[in-house]
Amino acid sequence: MKKSSITLYSLSGLAAVGFPATTLAAPVSSYADYGPLKTYAQSPIQFNSLTPLMRNGFSDTPGTVELYTTATMASVWAHTEEYNADYYQNALSIGGQWQINEKWLVALDYTWRFTANNHLDNVTTSFHDFFGLGQNGRDEVEDHSFDLSVPEYGIEIHDFNRETLGNAFTLYTSYQLLETERHGLSIGGSIYYNYVPSGPFETSNFEQAVQLNYGYRRDKHAFYAMLGLSYRNNDNVLVDIPYNTIALAAGAGYQYQLTPKHRLLVEYHIYEGTTDAASDLSQPSNEILLGYRYHFQHSAIELSVVENMFNMDNSTDIAFTLGYRYRF
Repeated sequence: MKKSSITLYSLSGLAAVGFPATTLAAPVSSYADYGPLKTYAQSPIQFNSLTPLMRNGFSDTPGTVELYTTATMASVWAHTEEYNADYYQNALSIGGQWQINEKWLVALDYTWRFTANNHLDNVTTSFHDFFGLGQNGRDEVEDHSFDLSVPEYGIEIHDFNRETLGNAFTLYTSYQLLETERHGLSIGGSIYYNYVPSGPFETSNFEQAVQLNYGYRRDKHAFYAMLGLSYRNNDNVLVDIPYNTIALAAGAGYQYQLTPKHRLLVEYHIYEGTTDAASDLSQPSNEILLGYRYHFQHSAIELSVVENMFNMDNSTDIAFTLGYRYRF
């Protein structure tokens, strides 16, 4: 019985206040370039840990501040001989970043991850039927379940609706290594603390990450790339599933400006398997993101669709993200 995991919908709202952001290369229009999509890793294992986020390789004008909030609704469905995961995971995030000067940027993010019935099983089943895709066993079980089972490690958790998966704070700082009219390169580091005081997912873990961010732009075209590495002190992050100490992440993205207000984006993210607990979970997760961004004078709304590739049992089947970012 093979299966597929699905993570859906991300709502974003809240604002970012700052000075108009211009970099060494003036954009095609007066609207700020928000860079890559603000979409976190959707694969269930990476979702519950520190995973490098795709970021812009260019700096903003010194003094620029951006505030944002995001929300994610997801349906996880994975079934193999080694483990079973069938539940809804959700996240609410709020954060901001400040371009201190031409070289330094600092960002702070808080994310609450939790389980709740967001009724996405019917949406997923209908989507697969419409496009003639197999259900991978999803139609053989009850909808809206909350089950996580990894027998090798004695993990059997059921009926965990409305439980907290994580309360995570992330502090990120980057330094601009290079910036020309066409090219931008920065290096950044993250410090991450996650604390769940009680419940089946009780934990307290501290993680770090380092990453390189590259950007290229010319007229209506922009290209992004990221290479990152995560390090975690704790072996266990999500219940007793053992995590690897080090995990790599990489990504590439492209943005095309249709008009000054309309942008299309496509990104590809690959995450090294973060655990050897099961054969599928030890394999890389591959996610394709298709996005659209609409620009206001000082803000932007972005919509993205995330589709997993190659391995259906360690990453999301599909996810939708809606975001709002504001600059003043």
